[in-house]
Amino acid sequence: MMRYILLAALAVFALIAPFFVYPILLMTILCFMVFASSFNLLLGYAGLLCFGHAMFFGTGAYIGGWLMKEGGLSIELAFLGAALAMAALGWVVGLISARRGGIQFAMITLAISQFIYFLLLRAPFTHGEDGLQRIPRSDLFGVVDVSSNLSLYYLVLAVSVAAIWFFYRIVHSPFGEVLRAIRDNEGRVESLGFVPERFKILALTLSAGLAGLAGAMKASVLQIATLHDLSFHVSGTIIFMALLGGLGTLAGPIVGAALVVLLTDHLAQFGEWALIIQGSVFLVVILFFRRGLVGELQAFLKRRVARA
Repeated sequence: MMRYILLAALAVFALIAPFFVYPILLMTILCFMVFASSFNLLLGYAGLLCFGHAMFFGTGAYIGGWLMKEGGLSIELAFLGAALAMAALGWVVGLISARRGGIQFAMITLAISQFIYFLLLRAPFTHGEDGLQRIPRSDLFGVVDVSSNLSLYYLVLAVSVAAIWFFYRIVHSPFGEVLRAIRDNEGRVESLGFVPERFKILALTLSAGLAGLAGAMKASVLQIATLHDLSFHVSGTIIFMALLGGLGTLAGPIVGAALVVLLTDHLAQFGEWALIIQGSVFLVVILFFRRGLVGELQAFLKRRVARA
């Protein structure tokens, strides 16, 4: 019962939030919530550390922006196109890297992300270091105007809720159970007749698709796609978000993404000190909240219930 009350309260808050908080900030938080959830699927559930996850986010932003600006597609088709394109890229990356694990997998994905970065730097449609600017907010289904921040917010909110629900269904399916087993003991899973590489490839495909969707939404929100979206800095930020909230939980990366975006927004006025403060927060989390904020809260509540 309490869960449904909490969900209802969150729904009401999400619906009225743009009347009290800057909608662009809210939409940025939603985009990174989906992005962090996609990373959580890899590291939190499959045990795969991807150092180049921003390549799916940034490339998805470029593809979604280009489809709206040059292709003239409606916004939902641009989102879908970016998600499918990044799912295809994730499948290719999975074919290359799935047989490796640990630091080898991480370094392979980092190398591929750098290749994609320089490929897009030279690609004519990205406009190099200037980025893809003035991306239009094309009509939803070709008829519904979403050019205003308020109308676009509700579209981004709906897509984000659908994406997080999709993530929830993945991790609570038999496929998600196999991913957890691979994370905990890959050899045992293989002895049961499963092929871990196939599950890793599919996990990377689904994760990349969600990251591409987040990138396309970000491009429509800020109306720009730049090479910064593919940078190692963004890949590191998404790792920070997931660890801050708590890996292997539904709410952890969502909470982590919201906190990091809000922290970055409020600390922007302090210049380089913002990075020092963020680094200090990250250090405190690593030392004292190893499960993340949500993970530690869940562990605390379980202990209380057990004692009762």
